[in-house]
Amino acid sequence: MNSGDEDEEKQKQTASERQKDMRASILAQILDQDSRARLNTIALTKPEKAQMVENMLINMAQTGRVRSKLNEDQFKQILMQLSSNAPKTTTVKFDRRRAAIDSDDDY
Repeated sequence: MNSGDEDEEKQKQTASERQKDMRASILAQILDQDSRARLNTIALTKPEKAQMVENMLINMAQTGRVRSKLNEDQFKQILMQLSSNAPKTTTVKFDRRRAAIDSDDDY
């Protein structure tokens, strides 16, 4: 029974490796070298955003909206569109309790 679990794990691993290879090959077909470098930089700093951009680019390639390799300027335009569509959720929270407990206020 243990070997069945190992076989299933190996199959999952090979399937995920195949999917990663397919994604990489599609991205290599639609992005030039500078664009791929920019995407890799984004992946280092914000992996979830890079994943979202990759999914969008692959979807664009599969639906035929990308006819040639995207240069860096075109890739920047796509990133700008994606950033403008993303909701901006910046919050500032003040913790007033800590400010109220101050040892300097002893009289």
